[in-house]
Amino acid sequence: MNTAFWLELRRDRALAAWLTLVALVYGGVMALFWPMMRDNAQMIEDYLNLFPKGFLAAFGMEGSLADPGIFFTTYVGSWLWPIVAALAGIVLATRPVAVDLERGFLDLPLATGLSRRRYLIATIAAHAVVLAVLAVGTVLGFWLAAQVVAAPYELGRMLVLSVLAWLFGCAIAACTALLAAITLSRAIAGGIIAAALLAMYLVNVVAQLQPDLGGLATLSALHYFQPTKLIDDGVMPWAEMLLFAAVAAGGWFLAVVTFRARDLAA
Repeated sequence: MNTAFWLELRRDRALAAWLTLVALVYGGVMALFWPMMRDNAQMIEDYLNLFPKGFLAAFGMEGSLADPGIFFTTYVGSWLWPIVAALAGIVLATRPVAVDLERGFLDLPLATGLSRRRYLIATIAAHAVVLAVLAVGTVLGFWLAAQVVAAPYELGRMLVLSVLAWLFGCAIAACTALLAAITLSRAIAGGIIAAALLAMYLVNVVAQLQPDLGGLATLSALHYFQPTKLIDDGVMPWAEMLLFAAVAAGGWFLAVVTFRARDLAA
């Protein structure tokens, strides 16, 4: 089982390195722009007032971009991390079962004494580690750059945010793993997850634009990944973290159960 874990980590290292680099560079550069937002807050706010409030709210811009929480949510939390988490979750979770089966590689680990259950658990553990690296790299990379320009981001709150971001990514990966075990196809499983995330994003936008449809926001995973209150006020997202953790644990458990019973020759 340890061998399968380290092998999966080895296969994931290139994807993890590139996505972490992208998140570090983008997040770091955006953090360096915070003083400009602070110094020109009034001018920027006057410009943003030209847009409908619902449109701005859909992108986490409910206030001044000089506000640390709104700034992070707008430039990192509302789109960068969801995209990185989705890419990583889809690519990682579909490889051990769907892609390896298509390429004939899955026969190798299963030909040993390693059971299907232990094999998939080992790969899931590796994916959780990779997602943790990505979440920490994205959030703390931003925080480190923010320290250079004396932006007021508290380390403790950013550490909590990295846990929330990690659980968000795990939830995506777990749902993808379950669909991969059911369909045995990266294209189908990845397509369903990508379409679902896009639909959730649109639902979240519509809910913000149309107050009478605000209840629809609860159907979107993005509704539960809101860094602003945590960064600005220290409000702990316990309910959101428990929700993402439950989805991740349930998805991965069902993926293991499904994979054990799945006819791989079908």
